[in-house]
Amino acid sequence: MTRVALYRVLVILAAVLLLELLCAIGVIDRITMQPPHLILRDLGRILISGKQNAAILKTMTNASIAFSLALLVGIATAAVLHGYRALRETLDPLFATYYAIPVFAFYPLLIVLFGLGDAPQIGIGFMLGVVAVIVNTLNGLDRVPRVLRKAALIERLGAAEVALKVALPYAAPYVLTGAKFAVAYTLIGIIGAEFIMSRGGMGYEISFAYNNFDNATMYPLIVLILAVSISINTALSWWEKRLLARRGL
Repeated sequence: MTRVALYRVLVILAAVLLLELLCAIGVIDRITMQPPHLILRDLGRILISGKQNAAILKTMTNASIAFSLALLVGIATAAVLHGYRALRETLDPLFATYYAIPVFAFYPLLIVLFGLGDAPQIGIGFMLGVVAVIVNTLNGLDRVPRVLRKAALIERLGAAEVALKVALPYAAPYVLTGAKFAVAYTLIGIIGAEFIMSRGGMGYEISFAYNNFDNATMYPLIVLILAVSISINTALSWWEKRLLARRGL
């Protein structure tokens, strides 16, 4: 474990111990939140009993679909935009201010277009994740050395082959950075949409538990979402560092 990773673990442990202390001395009462060790106990009970399996599966499936679409569409869009400077310069201001737009305001429109099923929720997750992938992929493509592109021209590679065999592989660490953002954004989109209008999923179950003072369900599900997001981002960060280490960076 690196020193930075150790510091991160220590910070998390310190935060957990602080919460334990605040709960033990009554600063945080049991109605507001149970101690962290009880949250973990309740999470174990939920996972073992399987009573939330349907909600967990629904949310994770929709988040996976939204993330996959954001990644594929984002990479493809960035590859195209990088070859058309005028179009990119036109869209750059939109990308820069995109996250100032309240994406959830489009939820009623998505319901009209796709109905009341899972598609609007996936659409919200996709909309939140795709721009992060586009921006970071473009950032990586901008850093591809000119010598690699010249070598590709000498080999008479077409535009698609240059993108797939030269530019995108070189930009992979930056693509992974976009993927890390997309993981968080798509989860936020899916769970937020389940809060607004859904009869299932982890977001709905958290909202229902909150309204019914069911801390034994609400906090464990929140912890599970955090654990999934952190685990995926940790794996992507490890992969990103491996790619950069190969280049001596």
